[in-house]
Amino acid sequence: MTQITDMVTRLNAVPPGRAGWAEFEEICTEILTFLFVPPLSQPKIQPRSYSGIDRRDAVFPNRQDLGDNVWAKIYRELDARLVLFEFKNYDKTEIGKEEVNQTRNYLNKAMGRLGIICSNKDPENQAHIKRNTIYSEEGKVILFIAKDKLEEMLYIKERGDDPGDLIMDEIEWFYLQHE
Repeated sequence: MTQITDMVTRLNAVPPGRAGWAEFEEICTEILTFLFVPPLSQPKIQPRSYSGIDRRDAVFPNRQDLGDNVWAKIYRELDARLVLFEFKNYDKTEIGKEEVNQTRNYLNKAMGRLGIICSNKDPENQAHIKRNTIYSEEGKVILFIAKDKLEEMLYIKERGDDPGDLIMDEIEWFYLQHE
C-alpha cells in the first residue's frame, strides 16, 4: 500500500460526527502537509488568538511572495500570508452559513483573505450564498474542499503535478460563479 493509498483509506474510514472529529482533523492536516509543505511551511495546529477567543484548526504560513508558483500568486492576489484551514466532520448537521461566518471572522489583515473549509460532505446552499456576500463586502475568499477534492489532490501529486493547481482552480471557479 502506498502512502497516498493509505491516506485515502484512512480519510474515508473516519466516522462522521463527534466520534471522528479529532481523527478527521488529524488526517486532513497530514494530507495537507504532505501536499503543500513545501512550498508552504509546517502548519500551526490549533493556534489561538492572544485573548484565547479564536482557535483556528490549522494555519499554514505562506512565504511564497515572489515567483510565479501557485502560492506566490495566491499570496499576491489575496494577501494570503497565512492560509487558514477549518475542518468540519459533520454527521447530521449541515455545513451552513454559520460555519462560513466563523471562517470569515478568523481572517484578518495579518492573515490574508483566503480561508478553506475542508469537510466530509458538501455544504448547503446557504453556505454558498453567505460566502458570496462575504466576498462582495470584504473581498475574502472562502473555499469548500470536500473529501473527494482532498483525494483528487493526492492523486495529482502522485502523478508529479502540483496539487496547488486545484486550489487555484477552486478560486477561479469561485470567481466565475460569484454574483
